[in-house]
Amino acid sequence: MQFKRAAAHLALASVTTLSAGVALAAAPVAYVTSETAGVGVIDLDQMTLTKTFAVGDDGPRGLSLTDDGKRLLVANKKTADLSEIDTATGEVVRRAKIGQNPEFVRVYRGYAYVTYEPGESGGPPKGAEGPPGASGAPGGAAGKDDDDANSPPAEIAIVDLKTLRVIRSVKSGHETEGVEFSADGKELLVTNEGDDTVSVYHAGTGKPMRSIKLDHGSRPRGIKRSPNGKQYVVTLENTNKFVVLDARSLKPIKTVDTKMGPYGIAFDPSGKRLLVAAARGKTLQVFDATSYDHISDVPVGQRCWHFSFTPDGSKVLLACGRSNAVYVLDGSSYQTVKQIEGLPLPWGVVTYPRSSGSIE
Repeated sequence: MQFKRAAAHLALASVTTLSAGVALAAAPVAYVTSETAGVGVIDLDQMTLTKTFAVGDDGPRGLSLTDDGKRLLVANKKTADLSEIDTATGEVVRRAKIGQNPEFVRVYRGYAYVTYEPGESGGPPKGAEGPPGASGAPGGAAGKDDDDANSPPAEIAIVDLKTLRVIRSVKSGHETEGVEFSADGKELLVTNEGDDTVSVYHAGTGKPMRSIKLDHGSRPRGIKRSPNGKQYVVTLENTNKFVVLDARSLKPIKTVDTKMGPYGIAFDPSGKRLLVAAARGKTLQVFDATSYDHISDVPVGQRCWHFSFTPDGSKVLLACGRSNAVYVLDGSSYQTVKQIEGLPLPWGVVTYPRSSGSIE
């Protein structure tokens, strides 16, 4: 009898301890950059803005998280740098000088890849070593046939997250926007809206591998790899389309019409739907992820560039800059269920745990 009581007490204690652990587990969150207010933190269980990391007048835009969610990397327009924020405290712990107009950030395998316009302070230090396996400096810019040959091309800074130092700067096309990686992680792909190209580099060395020219004046912006890794989908902002590229040849295999100004693009967590943020059309569009047939349109706010699903896939958060709000949509019907205000000029959104989105 005493043995049974002891076992019962032990079982109860175990349940109590487990419950306490679950209660203490951090709620899933979303981080949203506001170009004038800092970085907002949204509790995804309550769908409320709980706090804002005040990072001064930095002008934060692109953002990405480390794998453990402990550090948030943010590209800052006004200070021309990359800031590393402790997500537990909201404090900026380190900064890396990048160059003029840093915009898009992707954290991948221990490095941050940051697009920027070249400036006097940009680029890696002399004699810097590249990522493991690097040999020699990367070659010239991709996308020679550009619309503004007199302006310097954009660059991609590769930042070692251990030291937060720029170890290599890769010359790209003009006005580099989206960043994506191949399924095997060996290739880095970027869109260059200024010269209508998609450029491919070796992800480890930054060495140019190939480039594809898209329709003149189309201005490619968002890029996303398909769930099976066999295709890339690229939004063409000025021609109101997206193009599907074969992942091996980079040859276009299909072009699909969209509403005006498509930018952010992502597949849903199931891989069955493709979402496109048509910013000038004030619409989030839904397509079949296999056939790319159009399914539905959802009216949203103004200048909605980037979005993310919640980790459980039940909601979509859409940063709508000129509406000064984050739109919350149902993850199945895609209908708007809420607007979260208090973040002027929201630019981008990522979540922890990580989930499907136009930036991740």
